[in-house]
Amino acid sequence: MQKKERFQAFIAHFSTSFPEAETELHYSNPFELLVAVVLSAQCTDKRINQVTPALFKRFPDPQALADSSVDEIFSYIRSVSYPNNKAKHLLGLGQKIVDQFQGAIPVTIDDLQTLPGVGRKTANVIASVIYNQPAMAVDTHVYRVSRRLGLVPQTAKTPLLVEKALIRHLPNDIIPRAHHWLILHGRYVCLARKPQCSACEITHFCAFYAKNKES
Repeated sequence: MQKKERFQAFIAHFSTSFPEAETELHYSNPFELLVAVVLSAQCTDKRINQVTPALFKRFPDPQALADSSVDEIFSYIRSVSYPNNKAKHLLGLGQKIVDQFQGAIPVTIDDLQTLPGVGRKTANVIASVIYNQPAMAVDTHVYRVSRRLGLVPQTAKTPLLVEKALIRHLPNDIIPRAHHWLILHGRYVCLARKPQCSACEITHFCAFYAKNKES
Protein backbone atom coordinates (compact mmCIF):
# COMPACT_ATOMS: atom_id res chain seq x y z
CA MET A 1 0.00 0.00 0.00
CA GLN A 2 1.30 3.44 -0.94
CA LYS A 3 1.72 6.01 1.84
CA LYS A 4 -0.92 8.29 0.33
CA GLU A 5 -3.43 5.44 0.34
CA ARG A 6 -2.54 4.56 3.93
CA PHE A 7 -3.18 8.11 5.11
CA GLN A 8 -6.45 8.21 3.19
CA ALA A 9 -7.56 4.97 4.85
CA PHE A 10 -6.50 6.27 8.27
CA ILE A 11 -8.49 9.51 7.87
CA ALA A 12 -11.52 7.73 6.42
CA HIS A 13 -11.74 5.24 9.27
CA PHE A 14 -11.28 7.59 12.19
CA SER A 15 -13.36 10.40 10.68
CA THR A 16 -16.25 7.95 10.84
CA SER A 17 -15.42 6.11 14.06
CA PHE A 18 -14.19 9.04 16.16
CA PRO A 19 -15.21 12.27 14.41
CA GLU A 20 -15.04 14.35 17.59
CA ALA A 21 -12.08 12.74 19.34
CA GLU A 22 -10.68 14.87 22.16
CA THR A 23 -8.38 14.75 25.17
CA GLU A 24 -9.44 12.66 28.16
CA LEU A 25 -8.02 15.22 30.57
CA HIS A 26 -10.70 17.23 32.38
CA TYR A 27 -10.46 21.01 32.07
CA SER A 28 -12.71 24.05 31.66
CA ASN A 29 -10.30 26.69 30.33
CA PRO A 30 -6.84 27.01 28.70
CA PHE A 31 -5.07 27.47 32.03
CA GLU A 32 -6.50 24.25 33.45
CA LEU A 33 -5.57 22.26 30.35
CA LEU A 34 -2.03 23.61 30.46
CA VAL A 35 -1.63 22.57 34.10
CA ALA A 36 -3.18 19.17 33.46
CA VAL A 37 -0.89 18.45 30.50
CA VAL A 38 2.20 19.48 32.47
CA LEU A 39 1.13 17.11 35.25
CA SER A 40 0.33 14.28 32.82
CA ALA A 41 3.95 13.75 31.76
CA GLN A 42 4.78 10.10 32.51
CA CYS A 43 1.50 9.78 34.38
CA THR A 44 -1.98 8.58 33.43
CA ASP A 45 -4.85 10.89 32.55
CA LYS A 46 -6.98 8.99 35.06
CA ARG A 47 -4.62 9.92 37.90
CA ILE A 48 -4.43 13.55 36.79
CA ASN A 49 -8.22 13.80 36.67
CA GLN A 50 -8.35 12.60 40.27
CA VAL A 51 -5.93 15.29 41.39
CA THR A 52 -7.02 18.36 39.43
CA PRO A 53 -10.45 19.15 40.93
CA ALA A 54 -8.96 20.17 44.30
CA LEU A 55 -5.93 21.70 42.58
CA PHE A 56 -8.04 23.90 40.31
CA LYS A 57 -10.30 24.94 43.19
CA ARG A 58 -7.28 26.19 45.13
CA PHE A 59 -5.45 27.56 42.09
CA PRO A 60 -8.08 28.83 39.61
CA ASP A 61 -5.66 31.01 37.63
CA PRO A 62 -1.95 31.72 37.04
CA GLN A 63 -1.91 34.43 39.71
CA ALA A 64 -2.97 31.97 42.40
CA LEU A 65 -0.12 29.65 41.39
CA ALA A 66 2.35 32.53 41.28
CA ASP A 67 1.42 33.57 44.82
CA SER A 68 1.80 30.05 46.22
CA SER A 69 4.84 27.97 47.15
CA VAL A 70 6.40 24.72 46.00
CA ASP A 71 5.43 23.02 49.25
CA GLU A 72 1.78 24.00 48.99
CA ILE A 73 1.49 22.98 45.35
CA PHE A 74 3.22 19.69 46.17
CA SER A 75 0.58 18.92 48.79
CA TYR A 76 -2.06 18.85 46.05
CA ILE A 77 -0.12 16.77 43.52
CA ARG A 78 1.84 14.37 45.74
CA SER A 79 0.20 11.33 44.12
CA VAL A 80 1.32 12.11 40.55
CA SER A 81 4.67 11.08 39.08
CA TYR A 82 7.64 13.32 39.94
CA PRO A 83 5.61 15.65 42.18
CA ASN A 84 8.64 17.63 43.41
CA ASN A 85 9.74 18.69 39.95
CA LYS A 86 6.19 19.32 38.79
CA ALA A 87 5.44 21.50 41.81
CA LYS A 88 8.47 23.63 40.93
CA HIS A 89 7.36 23.78 37.30
CA LEU A 90 3.84 24.88 38.19
CA LEU A 91 5.06 27.63 40.49
CA GLY A 92 7.45 28.92 37.82
CA LEU A 93 4.80 28.54 35.14
CA GLY A 94 2.33 30.67 37.09
CA GLN A 95 4.94 33.33 37.78
CA LYS A 96 6.08 33.55 34.16
CA ILE A 97 2.54 33.74 32.77
CA VAL A 98 1.77 36.60 35.17
CA ASP A 99 5.05 38.45 34.69
CA GLN A 100 5.60 38.05 30.94
CA PHE A 101 2.21 37.23 29.42
CA GLN A 102 -0.13 39.41 31.52
CA GLY A 103 -1.85 36.35 32.95
CA ALA A 104 -2.88 34.94 29.54
CA ILE A 105 -1.84 31.54 28.19
CA PRO A 106 0.65 32.07 25.31
CA VAL A 107 -0.62 31.38 21.81
CA THR A 108 2.49 30.37 19.90
CA ILE A 109 4.43 27.15 20.30
CA ASP A 110 7.67 29.09 20.79
CA ASP A 111 6.19 31.21 23.59
CA LEU A 112 4.59 28.20 25.24
CA GLN A 113 7.94 26.42 25.34
CA THR A 114 9.43 29.24 27.40
CA LEU A 115 7.21 28.20 30.32
CA PRO A 116 8.72 25.90 32.99
CA GLY A 117 7.72 22.29 32.47
CA VAL A 118 6.46 22.90 28.93
CA GLY A 119 8.29 21.04 26.19
CA ARG A 120 7.38 20.76 22.54
CA LYS A 121 4.79 18.03 23.13
CA THR A 122 2.90 20.06 25.75
CA ALA A 123 3.14 23.22 23.64
CA ASN A 124 1.70 21.36 20.65
CA VAL A 125 -1.20 20.04 22.75
CA ILE A 126 -2.16 23.55 23.85
CA ALA A 127 -1.73 25.02 20.37
CA SER A 128 -3.84 22.23 18.90
CA VAL A 129 -6.60 21.79 21.48
CA ILE A 130 -7.05 25.39 22.64
CA TYR A 131 -6.08 27.38 19.57
CA ASN A 132 -6.93 24.79 16.88
CA GLN A 133 -3.55 25.17 15.23
CA PRO A 134 -2.20 22.38 12.97
CA ALA A 135 0.21 21.16 15.64
CA MET A 136 0.94 17.46 16.21
CA ALA A 137 1.93 16.53 19.76
CA VAL A 138 3.91 13.29 19.76
CA ASP A 139 3.72 11.26 22.95
CA THR A 140 4.59 7.57 23.33
CA HIS A 141 1.25 6.47 21.84
CA VAL A 142 1.50 8.71 18.78
CA TYR A 143 5.12 7.68 18.24
CA ARG A 144 4.37 3.95 18.51
CA VAL A 145 1.10 3.80 16.58
CA SER A 146 2.14 6.01 13.68
CA ARG A 147 5.25 3.89 13.13
CA ARG A 148 3.37 0.58 13.45
CA LEU A 149 0.68 1.66 11.02
CA GLY A 150 3.31 2.73 8.52
CA LEU A 151 2.24 6.37 8.48
CA VAL A 152 5.82 7.39 9.17
CA PRO A 153 9.05 5.61 8.20
CA GLN A 154 10.93 3.45 10.68
CA THR A 155 13.83 5.85 10.24
CA ALA A 156 11.77 8.51 12.06
CA LYS A 157 13.32 7.68 15.41
CA THR A 158 12.63 10.88 17.33
CA PRO A 159 9.34 12.57 18.28
CA LEU A 160 10.26 15.59 16.15
CA LEU A 161 10.83 13.45 13.05
CA VAL A 162 7.52 11.67 13.63
CA GLU A 163 5.78 15.02 14.08
CA LYS A 164 7.18 16.38 10.83
CA ALA A 165 6.35 13.21 8.90
CA LEU A 166 2.74 13.22 10.08
CA ILE A 167 2.19 16.92 9.42
CA ARG A 168 3.63 16.53 5.93
CA HIS A 169 0.86 14.12 4.93
CA LEU A 170 -2.16 15.26 6.96
CA PRO A 171 -4.48 18.14 6.00
CA ASN A 172 -4.24 21.03 8.47
CA ASP A 173 -7.84 20.69 9.60
CA ILE A 174 -7.31 17.00 10.39
CA ILE A 175 -4.11 17.32 12.42
CA PRO A 176 -5.70 18.30 15.78
CA ARG A 177 -8.08 15.32 15.62
CA ALA A 178 -5.48 12.92 14.25
CA HIS A 179 -3.40 13.51 17.37
CA HIS A 180 -6.24 12.17 19.53
CA TRP A 181 -7.03 9.33 17.11
CA LEU A 182 -3.49 8.01 17.46
CA ILE A 183 -3.45 8.44 21.25
CA LEU A 184 -6.77 6.67 21.81
CA HIS A 185 -5.88 3.84 19.44
CA GLY A 186 -2.59 3.37 21.25
CA ARG A 187 -4.17 3.57 24.68
CA TYR A 188 -6.96 1.04 24.10
CA VAL A 189 -6.08 -1.14 21.10
CA CYS A 190 -2.50 -0.88 19.84
CA LEU A 191 -0.94 -1.49 23.26
CA ALA A 192 2.81 -1.22 23.69
CA ARG A 193 3.59 -4.78 24.78
CA LYS A 194 0.61 -6.67 23.40
CA PRO A 195 -1.25 -4.98 20.55
CA GLN A 196 -4.85 -6.19 20.30
CA CYS A 197 -4.71 -6.99 16.58
CA SER A 198 -7.64 -9.42 16.78
CA ALA A 199 -9.88 -6.58 17.99
CA CYS A 200 -8.43 -3.93 15.69
CA GLU A 201 -10.56 -2.49 12.89
CA ILE A 202 -7.69 -1.05 10.86
CA THR A 203 -5.48 -4.07 10.21
CA HIS A 204 -6.28 -3.74 6.50
CA PHE A 205 -3.86 -0.83 6.24
CA CYS A 206 -1.51 -1.57 9.14
CA ALA A 207 2.09 -2.26 8.15
CA PHE A 208 2.83 -3.95 11.50
CA TYR A 209 -0.06 -6.37 11.06
CA ALA A 210 0.85 -7.15 7.45
CA LYS A 211 4.46 -7.87 8.38
CA ASN A 212 3.59 -10.13 11.31
CA LYS A 213 0.84 -11.93 9.38
CA GLU A 214 3.33 -12.82 6.66
CA SER A 215 5.86 -14.09 9.17
